[in-house]
Amino acid sequence: MSKVEEFEELRPLLFSIAYRILGSVGEAEDAVQETWLRFDGSTTRPASAKAYLSAAVTRIAIDVLRSARVRREQYVGPWFPEPLLNDPYQDPARAAELAESVSMAALVLLERLSPLERAVFVLRDVFGFEFDEVAEAVERSQAACRQLLVRARRHMRAGQPRFAAARDERERLASRFFDALSEGNVAGLRELLSAEVSMIGDSGGHGPQLSKPLAGPDNVTRVLAMAFPRMAKIGVTYVTYEINSRPGAVFRD
Repeated sequence: MSKVEEFEELRPLLFSIAYRILGSVGEAEDAVQETWLRFDGSTTRPASAKAYLSAAVTRIAIDVLRSARVRREQYVGPWFPEPLLNDPYQDPARAAELAESVSMAALVLLERLSPLERAVFVLRDVFGFEFDEVAEAVERSQAACRQLLVRARRHMRAGQPRFAAARDERERLASRFFDALSEGNVAGLRELLSAEVSMIGDSGGHGPQLSKPLAGPDNVTRVLAMAFPRMAKIGVTYVTYEINSRPGAVFRD
């Protein structure tokens, strides 16, 4: 197998690792491309391309994340991970871990971890790498990686909801939500929102966004009920879509 074939076979895995560490599609793609350049420029062939390339993309992603955090601290308004429409990497044996770790809620929790904690958690708990492989990837001892993982798991557990809805229940509620929006059913929309609901906007720096979160079902319902008909009048359409393994929608003008 040629270097190109070997790399392309592993590209989905490398992107998925980088995306979970970085929370950005563009930065993850850049990290994968940099990994290829280093691999292509090396004069030796590693015994395990998977281990070598996974370690390389992890180190690159850690470096990118450290510099990205400075930019995110200067970002106007709340910063959210970049939505992912399709995760290219699939592993039936770890389907649950892959789906949960790419959810927007999980990615927001991952933002609370240090770059090393995040990388160790992603490699070990999401992709199932052995501790010796994790240690090599982050250039720390196995003992240090175990401590990093303990801290990462503690932070992740602290932010997780007590109860998680099943996939079919999430899809049913999302269907009702978008039906209420498209029909202008204010009462139906209000009924679906929790008392603790908040609405947060992140335009990615490319347009206007909410200056601060809206709290409470009445405020959120009012804004949605006003905004949706206005968007429809100017030709904005939407298609429901699974985004980051959760029900969502893509709006197009």
